[in-house]
Amino acid sequence: MARLKPFFPKSHGKSRVDDRRLLSGIIFINRNGLRWRDAPKAYGPHKTLYSRWKRWSEKGVSARMMRGLAAEHRERKTVMIDASYLKAHRTATSMAEKGGRGRLIGRTKGGMNTKLHAICDSQGRPIDLFVTAGQVSDYNGARALLCSLPKVGWLLGDRGYDADWFREALQDKGIRACIPGRKQRKTPVRYDKRRYKRRNRIEIMFGRLKDWRRVATRYDRCPEVFLSAIALAATVIYWL
Repeated sequence: MARLKPFFPKSHGKSRVDDRRLLSGIIFINRNGLRWRDAPKAYGPHKTLYSRWKRWSEKGVSARMMRGLAAEHRERKTVMIDASYLKAHRTATSMAEKGGRGRLIGRTKGGMNTKLHAICDSQGRPIDLFVTAGQVSDYNGARALLCSLPKVGWLLGDRGYDADWFREALQDKGIRACIPGRKQRKTPVRYDKRRYKRRNRIEIMFGRLKDWRRVATRYDRCPEVFLSAIALAATVIYWL
């Protein structure tokens, strides 16, 4: 809690309920995929848990925690980029015609889902996250995460990121790309196959994040709340 305290909003006026107890309850709900009304009484009223979680998500507290703790461990060698699908529950996809256009939920062969784009360091710890609708190309996620790349020597990615503009943008930043070329390329692209084998660490990272039920299955209609749940899981698993 001492490490997380600088990222909490400052209280104004009357002192608020204990942050430690509420944060423990929020973690319990997100990890087990429970409804807020099913929270154990030890964490206090479920309405207080939900209102605090909603308010923190709107302010981006969880994402600020993850980025702040990740900045303390500056990566200088290698980063990895990849994307993964997260299934959307019917509670998140309902009423799509009235207000679901901005929920970042799309339809693919696997059904309704959201795509999580992530950048992690050489040890497989997430540095930055970005969510889009499921049918969105990996290029859009790469374009959004490009500005947040740290100053490193290498970037590892799969064939989904083989684009000339992306390679040129990495070169302008002084980053060498270790990305295999697409099969449609007339001239094959050379890459470090030995270094590319380390990319499995970001796949392991996605698997560990999906151990949290409210990450593997999206129940929240608001994309900011869902992204906060992912950032909270990443913070607890990797940065605390």
